Parts: sequence; structure tokens; C-alpha cells
Amino acid sequence: MKRSFVISFLFLLLSNGLAFGQLTMKKQPDGIKIVDGSSNVLFYQMHPLNKDGAYERCNYIHPLWGLNGKILTEDFPADHLHHRGIFWAWHQVWIGDERIGDPWEIKDFDQEITEIEFIKDPDKTVWLKSEVLWSSDKWKKNGVPKPYIQENVSIHIHESTLKYRRIDFEISLLALEENLRIGGSEDEKGYGGFSVRMILPDDVQFSGAHGNIKPQDNAIESDGFVSISGSLGKGNSKAGIAIIDNKENPGYPQNLILREKNSMQNISWPGSEPVALSTTEPLVLKYSLIVYSGKMTSKKISKLVDE
Repeated sequence: MKRSFVISFLFLLLSNGLAFGQLTMKKQPDGIKIVDGSSNVLFYQMHPLNKDGAYERCNYIHPLWGLNGKILTEDFPADHLHHRGIFWAWHQVWIGDERIGDPWEIKDFDQEITEIEFIKDPDKTVWLKSEVLWSSDKWKKNGVPKPYIQENVSIHIHESTLKYRRIDFEISLLALEENLRIGGSEDEKGYGGFSVRMILPDDVQFSGAHGNIKPQDNAIESDGFVSISGSLGKGNSKAGIAIIDNKENPGYPQNLILREKNSMQNISWPGSEPVALSTTEPLVLKYSLIVYSGKMTSKKISKLVDE
């Protein structure tokens, strides 16, 4: 994987941290840390990271911290070394009849961050925006891997309330080659898309707009969000993460792949059947995370969904 390229003046701008009200962006050796006052919020992995030379990845979030400072996500977990914090990836990438990689398992797949930008909104929220090129050793021009997808990511981070913080994601995918398709796993599960590899306590619970949800082996229908809660706070206090599917997304509400142990939580789209990407109009996917402490009712989360 090539080293990520970032516009030089942003490095200078961030060298000592850039404060926007309570939210601060701090340049770290491998990426960007977002801090709210004295509390860590998230870390965006900007430079390629690997484990013993394998599973090299960038363009994801880990750690994600809870409101009380406890880390909520995992990276390189022993059971699935390709899982990585908050990430978005698919199993299938096709150009015509040729399968050229598996971004989910990071096989025949590279990403290069070519641009990154930080914006402060008047309401004191912060945007982190990046441009990322996908490539593969299986797709070359003149012997050199040729980028086949341009990804643009916007991560919108809000200041926390006493009980929760909202983080919005917009993922835009534009094909750089004709007849390009992406899809989830080719089995009945069809997993792939926006995913959260979070720490799962023994008392983990899943709930939606209509009450508790029981994880199953295959995808299940969604109410538009899932709340995952348990002893996730400091001192095993109650806390959780709600994953929200935006109503503008294709196939809304998208199905859920949920796991009680040793795996990720996935808003599964498009499933096992690949969908075509355009070379002129990007596919746009939007999701939100609500990181909360204590308990959060389904009614409250539903209100945030409507917003």
C-alpha cells in the first residue's frame, strides 16, 4: 500500500492542534485525533497500518471513545484480523466479468488517501473530509495498479450533550472504470457495508424501535436503527452505541447483521447481489452513530433518526 498523501499546509495547520470551541483536532504520527475539551472522541487512521506485514489498512476510525473515556472499538481482533473499528467495506468488486479484490478481507486491495480537509461549522461542529482511491494488483495499466474507485468521506462530529454524542458519516463512491460493481458476501448472510467492530460485554443487548432484537446468523430486517448497550462504561457502567441508517439510503431500511460475540455489527447493503457504480453520479451512503452513556430509550433514538 502506498503511503497516504495529505496536503502539506494541513500538516502545518494541525501541528500543534487546532481548537474549534471545545472540539480540537490534533495531528498524531498515524492520523488525526478528535478531542472535545479534555475528552478523547475518536481517532481517524490516516496512514497505512498492518499486523506483521498483513491486513494493511487506513481510512477508518479506531479508537472510538465513550463519553466517560472508555474505548469502545477494537482493531486487529484475534478472531477477525481484518476487522477495524468503524469501517465500510465490501467483499465483491467486479469490473465486467473480472473480480479484482476483496476490500472486506483486505485481499488484493489498497487504499490511498490523496486529500484530507478539516472544516469548522458555525454551530461548533467539525467536519473531517477525505478523498481516497481504491486500487488492486489485479487491475493494472502499463504494469502499474490503476485506481478504479474514488471514495469521498465526510465525518461530521458534534459536541456532546450530557448524555450522548452524534457522529454522521457520508460515503460517496464514484467508479473510475465502466461496468464496475460492488457487493457483500456471496452467501446467504450477504454482509458488507457500514460496520462497527465494538467491544461486546457479556450483558450486551440489542434493541430497535419495536423493542429488543435477537441476533441471528443471517441478516434481519431493521427498524432504521439498532442500539447496542451493556456494561460498556467505566466501572462497567451502562453505555451504548446506536447505529442509524439514513432514510435517503438506497434500500432503506437496510438489513442488519448482528453478533453477540467476536464479530462486527453491520448495516448490510446491497447484500450478496452486486450493484453497479456510475462513472458520473456517485453512490452516496449516509449513517450516524449515537454514542451514549447510561440508557437511551428507543423513543429518543427514533427522534434523532427523524432529525
